[in-house]
Amino acid sequence: MNEGNDTIEENEPEEKSAWAVPFALFFLTCCTTLLAGSYQEGGDPIRYPTDLVKGIPFSFTLILILFVHEMGHYITSKFYGVKTSLPYFIPGPWPPYGIVGTFGAFIQMRSPIMQKKALLDIGAAGPFAGFVIAIMAICVGLYSSEVIRIEDAGGLKLGDPLVFTLLAHLMAKAPAEGFDLALSSVAFAGWIGLFVTSLNLLPIGQLDGGHIAYALLGKRHKYLSIGVVILLVILGYFGWDGWYVWAAMALIFGMRHPPTFDEEVPLDFKHRLLGIASVILLIVTFMPVPISVV
Repeated sequence: MNEGNDTIEENEPEEKSAWAVPFALFFLTCCTTLLAGSYQEGGDPIRYPTDLVKGIPFSFTLILILFVHEMGHYITSKFYGVKTSLPYFIPGPWPPYGIVGTFGAFIQMRSPIMQKKALLDIGAAGPFAGFVIAIMAICVGLYSSEVIRIEDAGGLKLGDPLVFTLLAHLMAKAPAEGFDLALSSVAFAGWIGLFVTSLNLLPIGQLDGGHIAYALLGKRHKYLSIGVVILLVILGYFGWDGWYVWAAMALIFGMRHPPTFDEEVPLDFKHRLLGIASVILLIVTFMPVPISVV
């Protein structure tokens, strides 16, 4: 009995630490996204703290998209018996030093993924789960978004992924020539969700798209990773400078992927379809120039 009690006491600090850091980061990210959302709605929460209320729609929507994305990974990992951390949210700067108040979220795998089908399912679960919430947010947010003349627009111009353009047309919010669409904060959070989805689906290293690509291609995945990094450099030269950052991060963190234990076992038809669906999801959410200055 004494030995068992000692074990429990030793594990308690570790368990508290495993919960404390994720929850502290989550709370901080809620605060920074509230600030960002408030500024987007014309508030000044530093001078007038009650203006933080204006940031709730943006903060809630963006946090929900990121949370559902990471829980897609978390729940699927638990299903396959893969040990993983709770989601770590990353707080970021708010206006005027930043835009959205967060750098996203991630979970940490703490045991190897043994099977290719598990690798594919875990990699795809997050993007698809977050995508569903992002689409819902865009549909809700477009109702309060306004079509304005281009000369009245200013600041940043956002790219239009294919799925966003389709939704704008379906909801009669597609701007005519000489006009632009000023997104509400909820629609903007949904747009960020699409952007995050496409970034995570890039078939590089151990990104979600890297997991999916390795499950489909095996060791040939590294050649695809190299090709995508080269493509990002080209896109950075002709369009958005941010692609240089992603290319550099890929080189720093590596483009290889650890092997699974069933390298020679082909994926079943269902998982091949899921892989194809993931490629389609990347295509409809990807933006060669996500952000430009008007």
